[in-house]
Amino acid sequence: MTKRKVYDNERHVHFVTFSCYHRRQLLQSDRAKRIVIGHLGAKLTRRNGLCIGFVIMPDHVHALVWFPETGQLSGFMNEWKGQTSLAIRQLYEAHFPEYWSKVKQTSVWQTRYYDFNVFTRPKLEEKLTYMHMNPVRAGLAQKIIDWPWSSARWYEQSQSVGVPISWPPGME
Repeated sequence: MTKRKVYDNERHVHFVTFSCYHRRQLLQSDRAKRIVIGHLGAKLTRRNGLCIGFVIMPDHVHALVWFPETGQLSGFMNEWKGQTSLAIRQLYEAHFPEYWSKVKQTSVWQTRYYDFNVFTRPKLEEKLTYMHMNPVRAGLAQKIIDWPWSSARWYEQSQSVGVPISWPPGME
């Protein structure tokens, strides 16, 4: 197995993607989605990071994040995935015990996450569009603003989306 390299030695925006274990739809529950969003905001605040955008799908997550210091991404992702895994596992054990008892693997997330460094505003806008279109392409929403689990409503209607959204310096 090759070791994947994360490039976090410059202050770029990171487009990150991670999936539920075996693409199970563990984020189907609105409570599970709220857990992911709540921890995203808390972990970014702790590291003075910014959320440029996100979408929570039933089986995976996309986010665009930026940190004022280099070397933050791996620690941030480990905390975000680790703490949401624990909280989602507790949610399923408490509220969906019959389903959870049938799940053989208790991991919530696949081990890895995927990171794409974003250097330019056009690429950032491309990634935002890609993320926001995910629920429409999946048939979960007619329009991007219909999916409540993304930053699209902030961009299209200036509505709160549960996490402060802002652009990194130099890309406004």
